[in-house]
Amino acid sequence: MDILLIAGLWLDGSAWDDVVPALEQLGHRPVALTLPGQGDGAESATLQDQVAAVLAAVDAAPDMPMVVGHSAACTLAWLAADARPERVAKVALVGGFPSGEGQPYADFFETRDGVMPFPGWGPFEGPDCAGLDEETRSRVASTAIPVPEQVAKGRIRLTDESRFDVPVLLVCPEFTPAQAQDWIDAGDVPELTRTKHLDFADIDSGHWPMFTKPVELARLLAAAANA
Repeated sequence: MDILLIAGLWLDGSAWDDVVPALEQLGHRPVALTLPGQGDGAESATLQDQVAAVLAAVDAAPDMPMVVGHSAACTLAWLAADARPERVAKVALVGGFPSGEGQPYADFFETRDGVMPFPGWGPFEGPDCAGLDEETRSRVASTAIPVPEQVAKGRIRLTDESRFDVPVLLVCPEFTPAQAQDWIDAGDVPELTRTKHLDFADIDSGHWPMFTKPVELARLLAAAANA
């Protein structure tokens, strides 16, 4: 299957460098996306620019792809399902949940000079950082790409309820499937409450499994693609 990989905030397509070959060895065709404003130097990029880049990759895929979003980019994967429900075979959400209509995309940290810089590891200490060694922390922090403010503060627009027919895999890295199910049942994740086909996969990896357990993550994604 064609598998489109979208990394979260401050990361470009190279975040998947250890996942791509593992997926290829398992017989799939992964494509790691570098989003406008997150690797191409376009600090004026908007959320719509990033959505357009994901949709272009969906449209270019030879067959119906699985769209994988990590962290905040779970919303980008979900927006692809909303815009192309007939073209997206499955959505995989890694360590995150899709935001709902009208919500900001990722207005989590202070912006300055038109961008949202990486805030350092402090806000993520605890389960999020499990498995990250000092070398990886240093490398990720030194290469982190400030997110354009118009991306972070862009508003979500959802238009097609056929998105709820697209199968979803929720990969649970720093939380458990049971916790995720509790949040969904409580109505904290309305978009997944209405999803008709939802599966869970557990990976004890911290928030960035593409760095801490890339082969295991590839196996989970391949299993979902094969299902």
